[in-house]
Amino acid sequence: MNISRKLLCVGYAAIALVALVGCWSNNLQLMEGRDFLGANLFFWQETFANSASRSITVDILALALAAIIWMFLEARRLSMSGVWIWVLMGLFVAIGAAFPLFLIHREIVLARQGGGTSGGTLRSTDLIGVSLLGIAVLAYTAIAIP
Repeated sequence: MNISRKLLCVGYAAIALVALVGCWSNNLQLMEGRDFLGANLFFWQETFANSASRSITVDILALALAAIIWMFLEARRLSMSGVWIWVLMGLFVAIGAAFPLFLIHREIVLARQGGGTSGGTLRSTDLIGVSLLGIAVLAYTAIAIP
């Protein structure tokens, strides 16, 4: 199935929104009664709370580092401006929101550079698998929002 750049951008925007709402609904709760520095210190202390939190934190940090390296390389390859905005947003807001927004920016740049309207193709099994993962992410996010 051919996926249009517009549909791909809508999907990336939805992922960014879910990440932003899911992360910041929890972050705001964590920040209650704390100043900015205190909230940040408490946040990072909480990432050491148990083996699950340590595991997911290491996993996300490693994924974020790989994504950020790729973002710089891709931005330079495509002569995209503003890559530091997405990197800083990833570090200070949420990489789960920043990376999909970077991908939207990338799709716009590719379209302007004559890349056509196709964002790529997915097999039926790919689409089913991605859809199931999306449902799982939405379900977890809904449960995780305080």
